[in-house]
Amino acid sequence: MTFDVVTPIPGFEQIKKVELKKIDDFFMQLKSCDDATSFTLINPFLLREYDFEVPEYFKNLLDLKEQTNTLVFNIIVVAKPIENSVINFIAPLVFNVDNKTVAQVLLDSNKYKDFGIMESISSFMEKK
Repeated sequence: MTFDVVTPIPGFEQIKKVELKKIDDFFMQLKSCDDATSFTLINPFLLREYDFEVPEYFKNLLDLKEQTNTLVFNIIVVAKPIENSVINFIAPLVFNVDNKTVAQVLLDSNKYKDFGIMESISSFMEKK
């Protein structure tokens, strides 16, 4: 699926359109249609309880309504071994599947103290 980026991804402002491809139940690949940039994404709901309110600014940009079909993934920096990989939980990517838009939502770290920018995947693997 191809999505329009409705607000610049910090550090990757040149990316305007992306393609989302499933790798498996845990992982997705996000590829820029504008350059060679690629991200590995992870389904946070398979790792932990992950509940947040999308700020109004991003709701408006993505045109999110109660019935909107959405996807949420987090960027993971994959390392070898996999236990050394880190996940950004404070800035999820929220996809509006209905209108094919995406934004990296920056959550308030004061409100979501349990969500880090570089959380080790090993802490979630040990809980399983």
